[in-house]
Amino acid sequence: MSLPFAEYAIQVAYLIATALFILSLKWLSSPTTARRGVLAGEVGMALAIVGTLLDRNIVDYRWIAIGLVLGSVIGVPLGRVPMTAVPQRTALSHAFGALCVALVGTAEYFHRVPDVPGFMMGALSMEVILASLTFTGSLMAAGKLQEVLPQRPITYKGQNVINLSLLAIAIGIAVFLVRNPGHPGLFLLMMAISLAFGVMMVVPIGGADMPTVISLLNSYAGLSASAMGFVLNSKLLIIAGALDGSSGFILSVIMSKAMNRSFTNVLFGAFGQVQVSAAAAQEARPVHAATADEAAAILTAANKVVVVPGYGMAVAQAQHRVRDLFDALTKRGVDVKFGIHPVAGRMPGQMNVLLAEADVPYDALYEADAINPELAQTDVALIIGANDVTNPAARHDTSSPIYGMPILDVDKARTVMVIKRGMSPGFAGIDNELYYLDRTLMLFGDAKTFVGDIVKALTGGHG
Repeated sequence: MSLPFAEYAIQVAYLIATALFILSLKWLSSPTTARRGVLAGEVGMALAIVGTLLDRNIVDYRWIAIGLVLGSVIGVPLGRVPMTAVPQRTALSHAFGALCVALVGTAEYFHRVPDVPGFMMGALSMEVILASLTFTGSLMAAGKLQEVLPQRPITYKGQNVINLSLLAIAIGIAVFLVRNPGHPGLFLLMMAISLAFGVMMVVPIGGADMPTVISLLNSYAGLSASAMGFVLNSKLLIIAGALDGSSGFILSVIMSKAMNRSFTNVLFGAFGQVQVSAAAAQEARPVHAATADEAAAILTAANKVVVVPGYGMAVAQAQHRVRDLFDALTKRGVDVKFGIHPVAGRMPGQMNVLLAEADVPYDALYEADAINPELAQTDVALIIGANDVTNPAARHDTSSPIYGMPILDVDKARTVMVIKRGMSPGFAGIDNELYYLDRTLMLFGDAKTFVGDIVKALTGGHG
C-alpha cells in the first residue's frame, strides 16, 4: 500500500536531514569544509522541523507557534553573544535542549501511565535521568563560566559517596519503574534526584576541567535525545541524538587525554583548588617586566616567533590586533606560528574560532604536539593570556594538581613574553612558575591594548 503524499514527504525530509547531519559532522572536522558543515547542519535541521510540522497527528498548531516564537525570542539574543561568551552560551543551549527532553519525557509518562511497556519505561527513565542531570549540570557550568558561581571547585568530605549514591538511587527507581510503572510519585522523585545530581556533579569541578565538562554534557544531551527518539518512535531523533552523543563522548575522551585526566577525576575530582603554598610564594618572588617598545625590539630581532593564545586574548577581544601583529612580523621576514593547546580557553576549539574570525591563516596554527618540538629553536614565545597550559609544573611537580597534563613547552624558548593583566593565577587557580624564570618578561596590561602598542612600535605608529 502506497504512502499518502504528506507521509512520503515527511520520510524523504527525514532521510535527507539524516544524511545532512552525518555530512555536517564530517565536514566540521576540517577547517576548509567547516562552513559547509555548518550550512549542512542548518539545512538538515530546517528539513527536520518542516517534516515534523507536516505530521498528520498534530491536532493544533497554536501551541507549536507559541513555542516557535518563544524559542526565537530566547535564541536570537543568545546567538548574538560575543565570542568570549560562546562557552557559557553553549552550556545554556545544552540546558534548554535537556529541559525540553525532560519535559517531553515527563509528559509522555503521565500520558501513558499506568500502561507503559517495559522497554518504553526503560527508554523514558534513561531519557529523563540524562536530561535532568544535563539541565542542572549545564546551568552550573554556565554559571561558573560566566563567573556568577564560584569558579573554584566546591568540595566537601564524602562528596563522591553522596554523588554516586544519588545516581544509584535514581537508577534503582528506574529499574523498579520498568517492572512497576504505575507509580507517578516515584517517577517524579527519580527526576528530582537526577536534577540534584546534575548540580552536585558540576559544582566540585574546577575551571581547568570545564572544556571536558562542556563536551561531556553535550554527549549526555545527545544520548537523552536519542532515548526520546525511542519513546516517540522517531528514527530521526534516534540517529541525530546518537550522532550528538557519540561525537560528544569522543571529544570528551580526546579532551581528557589532552589534560591527562580520567572521566572519574573530571566528574568527581577537586581539580583547581588554589595551593596555599603557591599563593603565598607568589607575593615574594620577583618578575621581570617590560614595555611595549622593549617587546617590539625583541620581536624585531627574532627569526622565529611562536604565539600562544589563551582566554586572556578572548576576554580582551584582541584577536584582530594579534592578526595585525602577525602581518607586521611576517612583513619583516619573521617566521610566526601559533601554538594551540586543545584546552586553551573555556571550550574545545575556542582559540581556533577566534583566530579564524580575525582571518589568521589556518596553516599558521599548530597543535601542541606539532609545535612543541620547535619551541627549543624558537627565539620568542609570546603568551597572550594563556596560564595553565604553559605551566612547567605540569612536567615535574608531582604535588601539583596539574602534574602530568600535557602543556606547551614555551619555557624552552630563548625568550618568553607573557601578556597578562596581573599576577593572579589562571582558571585552575594554580600559580604559574613560568612567570618567575630569568628568560621570562611580563608585559602587564590589557591584551588588546598591549598588542596594539607593540604593532605601533613595529610599524612606526601606522599599525
